[in-house]
Parts: sequence; C-alpha cells; structure tokens
Amino acid sequence: MSKHSLILCADDYALSPGVTRGVLDALAKGRLNATCAMTNRPLWRQAAPELEAFADRADIGLHLTLTFGAPLGPMPRLAPSGELPQLRPLLKAARAGTLPADEIRAEIARQLDAFQDAMGRAPDFIDGHQHVHILPGIRDWLLEELVRRGLWGRLWLRDSADRLPRILARRVELPKALIVASLARGFAAKAHRLGFQTNDGFAGFSAFDLRRSYGRDFARYLVRPGARHLVMCHPGHVDEDPGAGDEVREPRARELAFLLSNAFTDTLEAAGFSLRRWSK
Repeated sequence: MSKHSLILCADDYALSPGVTRGVLDALAKGRLNATCAMTNRPLWRQAAPELEAFADRADIGLHLTLTFGAPLGPMPRLAPSGELPQLRPLLKAARAGTLPADEIRAEIARQLDAFQDAMGRAPDFIDGHQHVHILPGIRDWLLEELVRRGLWGRLWLRDSADRLPRILARRVELPKALIVASLARGFAAKAHRLGFQTNDGFAGFSAFDLRRSYGRDFARYLVRPGARHLVMCHPGHVDEDPGAGDEVREPRARELAFLLSNAFTDTLEAAGFSLRRWSK
C-alpha cells in the first residue's frame, strides 16, 4: 500500500484551448485529481461542461486571477486599460497597502459567481494564479467573501507555503519557493481559524526551462512530503495560435507528456505515493 497521499493539481484550466485540452487529457487518463479554473477567461463558460464530467474523480477549484487577462467587471484603478496588471506591480501595491480594496472584493465575487453560474455549485477549493490569493489584503478580502457566502467547511484553500526544511530538501526553484512561502506566512492559520482546511506540504515550483528534466524535478517535489501534500503542475498542448496568451507553451507540453507516461506512475510508486482527492 502507498505510504503517502498526493493531490496533484493542474493550474490554469481555461487559460487557452491548448491548456484546456491538455488538462482534460490528463484527467481522462487518471493522472490528476484536481484542477483549478480561470473563470475570467473567455473560454471558461464553453469549457466548463467538459470539466464537470470529471467532478466525480477530481476536485475542481477556482484559480483566482488578478494578473492575467481582463477582469470580469470594471476596475478603473487596478486595470485602467481593461487588462489586469502583471504580478510585480500587484505585489508592490499589496506590500504597500495601496490595493483598491473595493475593486478587488468585487472581482473576487465576480469570479466566484462565474464558477457558480457555469458549474451550478461552489468550487471544491480555491487558489490563485501566481499565488495572488495569499498576498496581503487579497487574502483577507477573499476569506471575508467566502465566510459571507457560508462556505467554511465546504471547500479547502491552497497554502502556497511549506516548512523551510522541506523546501531546502527538495532543492527545486529555491528562491521562488522561499519568496512565496514568506508571502504566505500566516495564511493557513487564519484560514483554519475561520473553518477552512488547507494542504500541509506544497511543491511544484518550476522555471519552465526546457533544459531541465521535468521528471527529475517532479521526483524532487515528492521529497519530505507533508501530511496533505499538494503538488501543482501546468500541463497543456501547444496552442496552434501563438496569440492565445500562453507564454510557456512548450514546457506545458513537456509536463503533459511526462504525466501521461509510465515514468510518472513509476515515480509515484517508487516514492510510495498514490493520488487521493480530499473533498470526497
């Protein structure tokens, strides 16, 4: 029997046609047990029914998006051009305490509503594109909205942090993992106080560098697992249209090829892992 359970979550569902097809292929092969959707993307409503077909075998979550594409409503301060900002200015404003709270609260509600409208239910979990859900201010407004909707105890939240010895033991994208862990400090504790569960253990940081072996990195993601270990991944097919918005098309295709291969199942078995979802 497997010693460890793993939730393997594909980020960015509905970002583009290629990403969407890749996630669906991995779900169909039983190589994922979670995925999170970008409900601000034009493809979301069309792609939602295909995703709902996997609701009995995978957790389906909201990938809160504040740094990619267009918001679902007007945000004259955060997105005056009609496009959401990149991560760097958002992070700077979060640290300075100058984010427009009213605009972000409204966009959180709109993206939750877009999930509910398309799927007919609340998400199984929530995380954030580029981990925006754990940033100062945003984390509070998200948790307040979830409490307002009475969703405590009904969904789980991604904690993008992990303990320092675990991060150091994995030795994959250390600077990125350490920075995100620092930003996420205190997020899980507050979520737990409000009645939400979170993962214990988090990995999957990638440089999206084709010179690296993704299979070797994936094996490192399984080192020093937490009790509820979560690994994020980014599978996808290469979009035929280069303007589809995906900046890491080729690395996604490589991740998908690994997940669909025997090497993936061999890696899980060697490390004593099996995919087990949490919400059911």
